[in-house]
Amino acid sequence: MLNLKEHKKKIIGLAAVVAVAIGAGYYYFSQQNDGLVLYGNVDIRQVSLAFNSSERIEKMLVEEGDRVKKNDLLATLESKPLELSIAKSEAAIEKQEAVVQRLKNGSRPEEIEQSAAKMRAAEADYENALLYKNRMAELYKSSAISKQEMDNASARFKAAAADLDNARETYRLSEIGPRAEDIAEAEAQLKGLRADLLLQKYNLSQTKLLSPIDGVVRSRLQEPGDMASPQKPVYLIAVEDTKWVRAYISEKRLGEIKPGMAAQVIIDTYPDKPINGQVGYISNVAEFTPKTVQTEELRSSLVYEVRVYVEDKDNVLRMGMPATVKLL
Repeated sequence: MLNLKEHKKKIIGLAAVVAVAIGAGYYYFSQQNDGLVLYGNVDIRQVSLAFNSSERIEKMLVEEGDRVKKNDLLATLESKPLELSIAKSEAAIEKQEAVVQRLKNGSRPEEIEQSAAKMRAAEADYENALLYKNRMAELYKSSAISKQEMDNASARFKAAAADLDNARETYRLSEIGPRAEDIAEAEAQLKGLRADLLLQKYNLSQTKLLSPIDGVVRSRLQEPGDMASPQKPVYLIAVEDTKWVRAYISEKRLGEIKPGMAAQVIIDTYPDKPINGQVGYISNVAEFTPKTVQTEELRSSLVYEVRVYVEDKDNVLRMGMPATVKLL
């Protein structure tokens, strides 16, 4: 009877030892597997696209959810006024180019001969006016004419002399051609017209809204007929090649993480398919916990922002999606 009691005591004691061992092992392994868990939301970079000029929107070519490539045409503005202005500028440039070419070529032989003929005619008028003045002077000395007639003859001679000087100067200029300053002035005017044309063509190119990146259209914010301006976005484009989870960690656990640490991101849609990532950013400034963080431990404390960048090859993450981050 005593042996049976002792045997039962030994069995009970052994069971107690086993229970303690099992509990200790469970505690040990649970502590080993208790990695740091954070909660946050998926974030994606996005680009706000607007026209550089103010004009009415003519066409909107993509919708929300459409995938776009870099340099794809997304929307256009009305361009008729700019096209008419460009045509007018091109005509003004052609006219000014002709002026510059004429100045550079100088006077044609026919123009020089024409100036010479005018000079010869002015010389003949001068000789005739001189003879007439001398004849009137002799008559005036003999009191055959009045002083008024003598004055008229003198005035005729002076006018003929001035015409001769002008004709000679015109002939001289036709021989030497335009001045270098005149050519430079004409070329400067031509340069200004060409610069205006380049500006107008640039403004015409800005009537087309092109995608600067590969991405997905998140929002279509305006419609054809709306007045566009640089301050009014037309589309929001999400950049898919860079995604991260924005999470928050309390100060007492801040020392448990560091940049480059491996992590797994789990979402409710695919709880059994964690997405690999790593810690890429840890804020240096504490802030109040955002309302999107739902853990009781963090609801009313100061925390630090942590960004966990992920490799979302299957493109399952969406903007604002809640996610759980397990740091490894």
